Amino acid sequence: MIIVYHQNNKVVAVKDNQELVVFQGENISAVLFDIALKNIDQFIIWCRIDLKSNLNFESLESIFHHHKIMTSYATGVQNYMPNAIGYVEESPFIKVNKSVTYPTWLMSSDVGGIHASVLNAIGAKIKRDTDFNYFLNSVAKLGMLAGLFCYSEPRLLANSSQDEKGIESINNCTLFRFVKQHYKKRWLLLLFLNLLLFEKRFPLVAFCYALFFKNRKKIKLDLDAIAVQSILKTVDKKTIDVIIPTIGRKKYLYDVLRDLAMQTHLPEKIIIVEQNPNPESLSELDYLQNEEWPFIIKHIFTHQAGVCNARNLALAEVSSEWVFLNDDDNRLDEKLIENVFEKAIQYGAEVITTAYLQPNEIQHYNTIHQSGIFGSGNSFVKTTCLKNVAFDKALEFGYGEDTDFGLQLRNLGHDVIYFPDLKIMHLKAPMGGFRIPIKKQWESENVQPKPSPTILYAFKKHYTAQQLKSYKLVLFLKLLKHESLKDYLKFYENFRQRWERSEYWANQL
Repeated sequence: MIIVYHQNNKVVAVKDNQELVVFQGENISAVLFDIALKNIDQFIIWCRIDLKSNLNFESLESIFHHHKIMTSYATGVQNYMPNAIGYVEESPFIKVNKSVTYPTWLMSSDVGGIHASVLNAIGAKIKRDTDFNYFLNSVAKLGMLAGLFCYSEPRLLANSSQDEKGIESINNCTLFRFVKQHYKKRWLLLLFLNLLLFEKRFPLVAFCYALFFKNRKKIKLDLDAIAVQSILKTVDKKTIDVIIPTIGRKKYLYDVLRDLAMQTHLPEKIIIVEQNPNPESLSELDYLQNEEWPFIIKHIFTHQAGVCNARNLALAEVSSEWVFLNDDDNRLDEKLIENVFEKAIQYGAEVITTAYLQPNEIQHYNTIHQSGIFGSGNSFVKTTCLKNVAFDKALEFGYGEDTDFGLQLRNLGHDVIYFPDLKIMHLKAPMGGFRIPIKKQWESENVQPKPSPTILYAFKKHYTAQQLKSYKLVLFLKLLKHESLKDYLKFYENFRQRWERSEYWANQL
């Protein structure tokens, strides 16, 4: 590894086995590229000179466990990107838990690292800004889309407690420039509107300044030639249990079990939670006993409906090293589990989500990347990651329980990796069985909440205040498109009341 020590956007010293001084006083980003060209198989670490004694050399090898990893750590409370970036960023990657390894493109010049092969693949495609923080955030923002794995990593420092020095957030002009260069055009206007409406600011100069910069979203980074082989050991015993909640889909569930029985790598145990809210009902899954299966089947029958409860019951029965969160209307390739383990070993992954297409649906995402979503019917999780995670029953019969589950995992330091070559077909079978209509607490109100309180509950739980405000504005504008101008005041009052009721019930949840 090569260490670049810097101060005030200039290189102070470069160290390998011996100290090199040829780069003193130069642009940091330009120095990184120069070093990468001459040291093609090295990780390059940057570190603020006053943090030199705090750099955690012992953890660097496990942090950079494969070549497509970029990490940094901001020692201050505030990031280089101000909280206002939440007005344009919809992903879970900006509300960073700094106490764990957290997926994010928010980079810091305080301390961090990247492999030379990544810099060489970028080449001259990204400008080598004199503002090192701007350069790092641009590389990570564009790189994540191309399969670069970017993290906030507290283990970079032996003592990662927050200090007051840190880096200062950028001004309005630089913020608007970043949005112009890394987001679609509409987000520049939305940033302006959000600042005007929610912060009573009128950044017209910054808005106009940003218009002079070219958008970088069209830059295509090709990192496919960079080989990945993690040194982490996330797979040992290669044992896996499968959980399946089901209600009234006897035929479809049978097909799922047959697919599992044909796997080249068989699961140890299938945990089926069958629900039927009819208090007089009995199980309809006679084939569980009438046929022989090449794995243990743990069958739980309950009169309590609800997928969150069902999945939690199943997770409590998991005893293998890994668990497959499956659904009762999936179809699986016979090598699915075998291939999942191969990817987990190759990437050092702990949480894997697959392509999840319906019949005849076209697949659009074909790059292995850090996913902002989590599928509760198409994901594989190392069991040790589930110690303090459960499906939130506040979201029962609502929306977003799988998204919430994934966000819990990330907040504990477990990244969700999407593999496009791992495929599960989702039949989207009709709902079956005896179902009692579930009446929400708010359905009897005269003013119906908008958005759904369960969606707002998940938003308030996991996203920043700025992201929530932006969501509110975007929802308002989407609904406004369908209204005539003469009814604007009536529409505005109705929207305000419905949002207030949604907030009320979200807080009750």
